[in-house]
Amino acid sequence: MRKKEELRLKRHKRIKLRMWGTADKPRLVVHRSLKNISAQVVDDTQGKVLFSLATKDKAVKQKFASAGNIKSAEAFGEIFAQVAKEKGFKKVIFDRAGYLYHGRIKSFAEALRKGGMEF
Repeated sequence: MRKKEELRLKRHKRIKLRMWGTADKPRLVVHRSLKNISAQVVDDTQGKVLFSLATKDKAVKQKFASAGNIKSAEAFGEIFAQVAKEKGFKKVIFDRAGYLYHGRIKSFAEALRKGGMEF
């Protein structure tokens, strides 16, 4: 594993110690790669993923040509917020998974807020 990824995972572990998703307020974990973004809503008390969506999914993939830029992260955030609200997730704890809060992570988070999610 590359040094940069090891440092990110170390930050994620440190951040995750202070975050704990419950059934009322689950943890929203975001993961980004060079070409895609994925997000999961997790209930840590049961250890279950309640809902997940990625830019690789067929319904989402058609919306934009490339999923590795800020515009597509914003569009994915709006889609994720809409689907999550339909499934009953409005209040979440945003877990950036050790990534810096800028670029695609920031635009994804702002799009979630614009879509009506609270964190």
